[in-house]
Amino acid sequence: MSQNIVVQKYGGTSVGSPERIRQVAKRVAATRAEGKKVLVVVSAMAGETDRLLNLAHEISERPDRREIDLLLSSGERISAALVAMALHSIDCPAISVTGRQMGLLTDNSHTRARIIEIDGERVRKILKANQVVVCAGFQGVNEQGDVTTLGRGGSDTSAVALAVALKSDICEIYTDVKGVYTTDPRIVPEARKLETVSFEEMLEMSSLGAKVLQIRCVEYANRYKMPIKVRSTFDDDPGTLICEENPDMEQPLVSGVMCARGQSKITLKGVPDQPGIAAKVFCPLSDQGVSVDVIIQNVSQEGHTDISFTLPKTHLTEAMEVMERSGKEIQAAEVIADSHIAKVSIVGAGMRSHAGIAARMFDSLSREGINIMMISTSEIRISCILEEKYAELAVRVLHDEFKLGENDSEKPSQSAENNQKAM
Repeated sequence: MSQNIVVQKYGGTSVGSPERIRQVAKRVAATRAEGKKVLVVVSAMAGETDRLLNLAHEISERPDRREIDLLLSSGERISAALVAMALHSIDCPAISVTGRQMGLLTDNSHTRARIIEIDGERVRKILKANQVVVCAGFQGVNEQGDVTTLGRGGSDTSAVALAVALKSDICEIYTDVKGVYTTDPRIVPEARKLETVSFEEMLEMSSLGAKVLQIRCVEYANRYKMPIKVRSTFDDDPGTLICEENPDMEQPLVSGVMCARGQSKITLKGVPDQPGIAAKVFCPLSDQGVSVDVIIQNVSQEGHTDISFTLPKTHLTEAMEVMERSGKEIQAAEVIADSHIAKVSIVGAGMRSHAGIAARMFDSLSREGINIMMISTSEIRISCILEEKYAELAVRVLHDEFKLGENDSEKPSQSAENNQKAM
């Protein structure tokens, strides 16, 4: 049952200056004037989180994670207070609250905490009094009362979690783009904004380099079936709706092309081909919190094989330290790192029911002389690992191959346009 509550989240660029904060306040006040109860979630002002992190690392080479959380949480608190002040200035009653005050409880994983529950009693009382609640996103507290943060993009997750807890009909995410596109418009200017994206496709896109939404935010929304509307703060474009897939509508073959830079690859050569070796390679990485993506093991030759895997470039130094130790333990011949790779992917629900899409992808890349190092697939996604220098070319080639641009004549049918996705 609808609670007449609207949750609106505003990103760092949306609150990046006093003028933009005033613009946000006007939009919020207009929504309240429609008779809605409005809860606003804000990120830190653009660049503030990086500034605080740089300051921390000037003080200490390895700053304590608990202290990092306390430091970084200040960015969102500043934004919340300023937005509340802007609302006051236009006679719109508002109160800013922190993660603790809104009752957002997390586990103890500092800098990457996960939400356990949201009490939200104080927030409900404020909304009932017809005041706007401005929440500092990205943060909560653990059972010890320590401030925790949810990791990069965590304000999106805060917003969706609050929308679920308050039984809102929808969670609106306001940002500096008009919605979800078929690919990055900075790479392909003809990229098309999509009207609708399914949760499943958005999960793939977020994991593959689409920066519109944090993947944990989409996971949370999918779990509780909370629709998300991605819109621009700076105009009235209707944006893109992320929701459950409609099985009655035709699915486009390919909805978007994703590009993930900042990737790296580690190869262990001459690894003994015997039971337990893979566990000895990957368990130590897991213990260090290193996330591994694509994994390939070559066919055994004379009792030895090669194992290659990809991971974020930010984890490469730490992972190489672990692999040097593990390599000696399992008697690998060599451990090699490559930090000049990228992952280019196509995503589309239509892949479930149409053959030949992978062949078209590989053929179009080969015609441009782009070599594929590794391949990974899911039911609705195909990813290729390739040299980083070819990443943008690969995106343009694939975007053209599957006719995803604004001016392409080979568009999906009208019914399919109601269920499209992108980056």
